[in-house]
Amino acid sequence: MRQQHCTVNRLRIGGDAPVRLMGVINCSPESFYRGSYIPAGKVYDRALAMTAAGADMIDLGARSTAPGSSPITVAEEAARVDAALSELDGTGITLSVDTRHPEVLEVCLRHDVHAVNDISGLAEERYAQAVADSGLPVFAMASCREPGDAAGIAATQKALEAVVSRCALLGIEEYVLDPAVGRWVPARTSEDDWELCRNFTSFLEFGRPVLAAVSRKTFIGDLLGRQPEDRLAGTLALTTMLVDAGASVVRSHDVAETADLLRVHATMRQT
Repeated sequence: MRQQHCTVNRLRIGGDAPVRLMGVINCSPESFYRGSYIPAGKVYDRALAMTAAGADMIDLGARSTAPGSSPITVAEEAARVDAALSELDGTGITLSVDTRHPEVLEVCLRHDVHAVNDISGLAEERYAQAVADSGLPVFAMASCREPGDAAGIAATQKALEAVVSRCALLGIEEYVLDPAVGRWVPARTSEDDWELCRNFTSFLEFGRPVLAAVSRKTFIGDLLGRQPEDRLAGTLALTTMLVDAGASVVRSHDVAETADLLRVHATMRQT
């Protein structure tokens, strides 16, 4: 099946486009990787540094989605996002916003945002309709009812089929699929994540661009016996393999290093 591309703020993803790099900015001190937390007042500088280092776009979120993270209110998430996005208005930086709440999305839409990163995969009806009404492209994660609740290849394939169907029903044509690598729910194991990575090419069968989002995640740490701060080498090794397997966009905390990886990979692929 020929892969369709997705366009985010004139940035072409998938098809014959180069592999794109999405830099992560977390406005949540609760995040599992403390090195990714950027407090208010420093978002502008970090975003500019990331784009200078090679990021094609920035993914900005203000609530940790790691299991066991400290909960915050929707109002607090909205306030964090509002402050962060206010720093980036008018910069021209391509931005996706990572949230699951229509109230937060409403605040985001007052700013210069270009895509939605929905870890619930449009499974929540009220939020899914808000996303569709926004008209923004979507990074949609494999989820049945809750974020990342599909474990294993068969369940993930079924969840992605559901995501594709939801997009069709909502009239969303611009979207990228995310197979949901990570410890999203307690029932998932590290081996579940390695299985998804080993079979990454199977997610191309939907004919959509696919996101590789493995940066510093738990299953890499479990294998290497390392905390998030010491998982860069493992992340880069795995990222290379997922790009080989067909990833169209890579989500990373470490933009400069990943940009180097992608440049070397592209050069080695030249014929």
